[in-house]
Amino acid sequence: MKPVNFDYARPGDVAAAIKLIADDSLMVKIMAGSQSLGPMLNMRLVQPDLLVDITGIEELRRFEDRGEEIVLGACITHADIEDRRVPDVTRGALPAVAKGIAYRAVRNRGTIGGSLTHADPSADWHSIMAAVGAKVVLRGPGGERVIPVEDYMLGALEADLQPGEMLVAVCVPKLSGAARWGYYKTCRKTGEFAHAIGAFLADPERGVSRVVIGATETRPIVVAEAGNIIGDGRVERMVAAFDSKAVDEVIKASGMTDPIDRQTHITALRRALEQAQSA
Repeated sequence: MKPVNFDYARPGDVAAAIKLIADDSLMVKIMAGSQSLGPMLNMRLVQPDLLVDITGIEELRRFEDRGEEIVLGACITHADIEDRRVPDVTRGALPAVAKGIAYRAVRNRGTIGGSLTHADPSADWHSIMAAVGAKVVLRGPGGERVIPVEDYMLGALEADLQPGEMLVAVCVPKLSGAARWGYYKTCRKTGEFAHAIGAFLADPERGVSRVVIGATETRPIVVAEAGNIIGDGRVERMVAAFDSKAVDEVIKASGMTDPIDRQTHITALRRALEQAQSA
């Protein structure tokens, strides 16, 4: 099967892109790496009147150091992060997760903005970005707004975009030298989407203790104050302090009723903690 006929535009800046996507008389889709959109076009799951290619916008390919955070343009690829062509401020967390996304050919083209906006609950960026406390920058006809990554996904394949808006950047806070993180996903084989994701960040110097449970049927479960689950953040104590019953209650409260599914996610989080302890 091939896509339906559509018009194609490749704007040179964000303002021109917003003008195109704000046209409510047309069905418009934004294209970046096209690793998710491409197959959907071929299967006619989406049938746009206009395809707006944003890969020619220089602003979306840049990064900017703003002191306490680094701002990553939406068209920065997974491979850019894996190969550290952009500075890592997460003590290796983002490059390590990027390396485990799908296959190298996908990582060469797939973008952080595209992955976050596609909003697949099993994708990696939503879980790890929520764990490190990242935010997304959205821009549209009404101006710019910044929201936490965990609030950007409204549900499976649904992002919080207002008419005419697009994701332009991701703001990643710099972790302290004492920060510890862990990330573990359960897959049938390398390159497949995850069945369960467990992630955490413990950064005592910044007073941060976060746990994320991803690859659910909807957006990741984020525990912003996770001291009752992983203790005081000292890596040598986290596994011993891990409270699986507390995690199970959090997961159950999110609506996951199947006990085997819940146990799979609990195990993923435990292994993320064990990974950090053995590092």
